Amino acid sequence: MTSRSRIIIAIGAVFATAIVAVAAVVLLAPPSPGGPAASESTPLPSATETPDPEETLADSADAFLAEWVEDGRVVRHDQGGDTVSEGQAYGLLIALAADDEQAFSKIWSWTQDNLQRPDGLLAWQWADGAIVDDEPASDADVDAARALVVAGETWGDADYTAAGVELATTVADTMTVETEVGRILVPGLWAAAADPYQYNPSYASPAAFAVLADATGDPRWDEVSAGSAAVTTTLLEQSPLPPDWAQVHGDGRVEPMPGAAGTGKSVRYGYDAARLPLRYAESCDPADRALAGDLAQTLGLTDPLAAELDLGGAALGQAQHPLGYVARAAARASMEDYAGAGSDLYAATSLAAQSPTYYGAAWSVLGRAMLESDVYGGCAPMGDDSADDGTDDGDGS
Repeated sequence: MTSRSRIIIAIGAVFATAIVAVAAVVLLAPPSPGGPAASESTPLPSATETPDPEETLADSADAFLAEWVEDGRVVRHDQGGDTVSEGQAYGLLIALAADDEQAFSKIWSWTQDNLQRPDGLLAWQWADGAIVDDEPASDADVDAARALVVAGETWGDADYTAAGVELATTVADTMTVETEVGRILVPGLWAAAADPYQYNPSYASPAAFAVLADATGDPRWDEVSAGSAAVTTTLLEQSPLPPDWAQVHGDGRVEPMPGAAGTGKSVRYGYDAARLPLRYAESCDPADRALAGDLAQTLGLTDPLAAELDLGGAALGQAQHPLGYVARAAARASMEDYAGAGSDLYAATSLAAQSPTYYGAAWSVLGRAMLESDVYGGCAPMGDDSADDGTDDGDGS
């Protein structure tokens, strides 16, 4: 982390502490993607110490690996002790942030042994020693492929690179479709066969798509990036915030939906959609980063920031979640509001410590990694180059 980032987060800690203390914190589990509902989340006992604003990204990543990973399995202790492909992918990315090749190897080995299907995709859920939902989730597979490609380059391991390329190619073959608005990534095999196509806006990851395009030489990943941006732009023309779920018609029409295939309670910005500003903020394309920045004003309407909002930014309950603050940090960083972003990152860390959950802990680390470093091959808006305002902080770091 740069000296500038340390100063920003230290100052932001004062404001974030006040934000978190305003209301009691309730953390809920996000739903599973198009599959059975996730188990109710029961946060672990809270940490006894206030998070250190000076804690490095590597320290935060190490803490996640120690708390949530057992012999290569990312365990959702707060949701009955199961494991999902999303968690394994997050674990791979966090091991990269920790520069822990041994942890990465164990996580990938467990994933191969227990989740990888005959077609190479990853089954969604494992519990009590067996797969209980073999439907792949495309965002998890994209994140895993990205992690493998980056690991291959970082540690000079051609096997990781080959595995990432193979997984990415299978995803492109089976879980991307062409529409009039462009090629899009659908959430799973179940969503690839019927028009209108069910679509999760937060699965779009321009930086990941760029990494996979470079590694595979497959033009479909550039097409997916362009199609995703077109869908995101359309959604943000319809409302200030993106929905958790949408559907894309073959003729290019895009509509927000209350859930996968319309199964949710209401259209909302919540535990899925909050990932979108972060995914776009780490892109190296200024147009993508501008899309993330477009959310900053609406996400700044209320404090404390509720985990679920309507598409105009009004709170849908009192629950807070680390991801909500990480998302706002991404939007603010994209607008070069680095002090506000630092405050929100610290708020996310504080929430994750006060009421630990797998999803909150993961995103408090991933948020920092994506916004402060280029460890995943993106362009961090709070990194050395992006956050430089031309001043000299004295040590050049």
